[in-house]
Amino acid sequence: MSEVNSAERVGGWTRFVTARPRLTLLAALVITALAVFAGGGVADRMGSGGWEAPDAESTYATQALEREFPDSQPNLLLLVDSGGASVDDPSVAAEGARLAERLSAEPGIVGVGSYWRTKSPALRSTDGHEAIVAARIEGDEKAAGEILDRIAPSYRGKHGPVEVTVGGPVAVQHEMQSIIQEDLLRAELIALPVTLVLLVMVFGSAIAALLPLGVGIVAILGTNAVLRGITEFTDVSVFAQNLTTALGLGLAIDYALFIVRRFREELAAGADTRTAIGTTLRTAGRTVLFSALTVAVSLAAMMVFPQYFLRSFAYAGIAVVLLAAAAALILLPAALMLLGPRVNSLDLRRLLRRRGKPAAGAGAGEGPGAADGPGRGWARFSVLVMRRAPVFAVVTTVGLVLLGLPFLGVKFGTADDRQLPATAESRVVQEHIREGFPGSPGGGLEVLAAGAASPGQYADFRERIAAIPGVQRVDGPVTGEGSAYFDVLPEGESVGQGAQDLVRELRAEPAPFDTSVTGTAAVLVDSKDAIADRLPWAVGIIVVVTLLLVFLLTGSVLIPLQAVVLNALSLTAMFGAVVWVFQDGNLSGILSFTSTGDIETTLPVLMFCVAFGLSMDYGVFLLSRIKEEYDRTGDHEHSVTFGLRHTGGLITAAAVILAVVMVAIGTSRVTNTKMLGLGIALAVLMDAMVIRSLLVPAVMKLMGRVTWWAPAPLRAFHRRFGLSEGESAPPGRQDADEMSGATGRERDKITAGA
Repeated sequence: MSEVNSAERVGGWTRFVTARPRLTLLAALVITALAVFAGGGVADRMGSGGWEAPDAESTYATQALEREFPDSQPNLLLLVDSGGASVDDPSVAAEGARLAERLSAEPGIVGVGSYWRTKSPALRSTDGHEAIVAARIEGDEKAAGEILDRIAPSYRGKHGPVEVTVGGPVAVQHEMQSIIQEDLLRAELIALPVTLVLLVMVFGSAIAALLPLGVGIVAILGTNAVLRGITEFTDVSVFAQNLTTALGLGLAIDYALFIVRRFREELAAGADTRTAIGTTLRTAGRTVLFSALTVAVSLAAMMVFPQYFLRSFAYAGIAVVLLAAAAALILLPAALMLLGPRVNSLDLRRLLRRRGKPAAGAGAGEGPGAADGPGRGWARFSVLVMRRAPVFAVVTTVGLVLLGLPFLGVKFGTADDRQLPATAESRVVQEHIREGFPGSPGGGLEVLAAGAASPGQYADFRERIAAIPGVQRVDGPVTGEGSAYFDVLPEGESVGQGAQDLVRELRAEPAPFDTSVTGTAAVLVDSKDAIADRLPWAVGIIVVVTLLLVFLLTGSVLIPLQAVVLNALSLTAMFGAVVWVFQDGNLSGILSFTSTGDIETTLPVLMFCVAFGLSMDYGVFLLSRIKEEYDRTGDHEHSVTFGLRHTGGLITAAAVILAVVMVAIGTSRVTNTKMLGLGIALAVLMDAMVIRSLLVPAVMKLMGRVTWWAPAPLRAFHRRFGLSEGESAPPGRQDADEMSGATGRERDKITAGA
């Protein structure tokens, strides 16, 4: 009865999406136009931060200092260059004082200080030719960016005897946001035409090639509208737009490729248009649905982290995955209903065939029947791999592990101005300060002392923290109403391991008042602790839900475990390359970035969730086709060969297209975006060309028919609730675990009896 109900549901869905295809597409066109309007300007409402944990001690201390001592947290720096003169020259000093006074009169600016007012050596360069005017722009990232846009042009440039450049955290974030928007537009202009060319090469037909691209554009525009709505309620990182473009094109093309390919197979086998769509939705459509769920779960796991940088990718990823799947399962069948056999129109490979040369992929999907049909190279390759399964399994696994070894030396840090191109103004300012000013202004720690205390208690606490190993200098206390703060300058790098250890020692130091520590190193410590605390939950969610979904698809207990292990193994090359290239600085000249000697703490988490989800995407495509053939024949090795034959080229094409999109994202001038794009491109290619081509057939050969085993209660559960690509197993078929213990003759009898 459950099989009948399932068939009815699928048939009902087919009738729903094909009943009024013109009306469906018209409604989609109207909704997409509204999405363009609703999502307009979404990037301007996004932030470029979000790496800090909002409930951390450092966040509390930063907010308290901003509120009570705004001059302790400057986010705007004017670098005043006097040329060959000294900053103490009367004319230079007068101009510097005038700039500081003028800045303090600007609306939204508080806590203005300068070298000429405080005479602090930290605000004067060691060569005496540069000095700093520091201030704080009030408001959130968006408001601060608007104020910066308003005032920066009038301060930047020549002012009498001095030259002024604008920097500081606000300028770094604002410039990063602008560059990301420009780079994203360039990536889209690169990816779209290249993707179209690749799709034409895959399908031959220009009409068929345009369909996946249309699905991707709908998914991207719809996700921008969703993100615009989310920005009304919470912070969203501008980096998430890169994921929207990459997944919107990549996954939509994957799903559309799979559906269009299966539709053309059914047409080639003699089915009419409506029947072909019904079979396609019952088979490839189910696979797309399962794939979308597995990818969405992997991305949703980032919701457990408190940093809005990571949560933003969950918002964008879930939206774009679901929209891509919805477009592939609703709009694409409607378009195919109208096109019918014309989906093969405008065959750009016809000239090659006229000359007697078979085009690459010609006749793709002409049905499973012909032994010499498409995919025969993949079939021969799978037979070769399974014939030498132990060798391929061991060599491939060892190779992947070796590629991942550099990750054992990973060092986690925090993003700074060196993410930007070397010519970016805010980075130039920060480098001048970092290299030419004593004590690295802005790189110290602040200790907030909350509660009333006597001068003697403050002095005693100051002496005790000055005696802590690793402390170079202590300034303060600066007192206010009921609170005070101390500036602590660590020895060595401002975010090095010594500075991080100092954060923990300062927090452990007893005091007669409540203390909290902030600063760059403190934010890093809290971010690492927050990720370490939530990471087991995120991984657990991904693994458990993935196991469940793959079980529902296959009915096997061992295949889900195999999928999780092999997917994780496919990520080793990506993580090893990230450390070898971006942390250690190899290829930095070719790729045009500056290595900081560490990896931003949240990036590996993000890359794991995204790459794991995409790996499952390809895994589901392959396993579903293997399962379909196994249900039909009961022949394990033949099913593996069949699955690789009918999906190997498709998965490779989809992976290459997605890699092109990710590489286009990786051309960004912002290092984190470059790392994200190039790293995931590598993971996708390794998964499609190594894991799916070598390890999966080798491991399934070694496991044999036991691959399909499940205990009786779970078999019953799968019969009731599971879905698979393809028709139900023929009546009388025995479960795989029964056949796995039978002799060859017994298996023949079981199969014959079915």
